[in-house]
Amino acid sequence: MTREVTTREITTHSAEETIAFGRTLYELLAPPKLVLLRGELGAGKTTLVKGIAEGFQSASEEDVTSPTFTLIHEYRGPRANLYHIDLYRVDTQRELETLGLDDLVAENSVLLVEWGEKFARFERERDVEIALERMGENERLIRISSR
Repeated sequence: MTREVTTREITTHSAEETIAFGRTLYELLAPPKLVLLRGELGAGKTTLVKGIAEGFQSASEEDVTSPTFTLIHEYRGPRANLYHIDLYRVDTQRELETLGLDDLVAENSVLLVEWGEKFARFERERDVEIALERMGENERLIRISSR
């Protein structure tokens, strides 16, 4: 049985608009969720996570940074524990397994995974996919698919 996929699109015109839109996503992303964040470098994935973290009251915009080198940032809040995961520098299944991502999955957790498309597992297991595309210097097309 396949689940129906719903898609929603929005265009934002500044980082501030992208953050504000992220704040509105807490209902759609109610835990537990596995969320794939797609987009080229500089597309605005971390900017969107800033808003998502604020929407969940897990972190302020200033406290959210890219986990490019640490691979995982954790933001704990009353509505959910958010895990912002960046797999850009993870190349093999073995490296992925050392991160212990399965240990992060819980009833109150939301995993926000950048570059998850590198691993078929995340394609299969995702609940929501958010794709960001640069349309101009500050403009972003954000496409959300959920099932």
